[in-house]
Amino acid sequence: MTVKEELRTTVAGIVGADPATVADDDNLVFLGLGSLEMMRLVTKWRRSGLKVEFRDLAATPTISAWAVRLEEARA
Repeated sequence: MTVKEELRTTVAGIVGADPATVADDDNLVFLGLGSLEMMRLVTKWRRSGLKVEFRDLAATPTISAWAVRLEEARA
C-alpha cells in the first residue's frame, strides 16, 4: 500500500467516507477532518518515529501534500 493509499484510508475512516471518494487534492478540512483529528494523527506518527508538525499538515490539508511530508519524514 502506498503512502497516499494509507492516508486516504485513514482519513476516510475518520470522516466516515468511502476512500474512493477522497481525491488527492481534496481539502481534508472541508471533508470533515478537524484539528483534533489532525493532532491525533501527528501524535500517532511521532510515536512511530516520524517527525511531522501539525502546522505543516494544517497549512495544506490534502492527501498529496501529506504524502510528500510523510515520505520526507520517512527518508
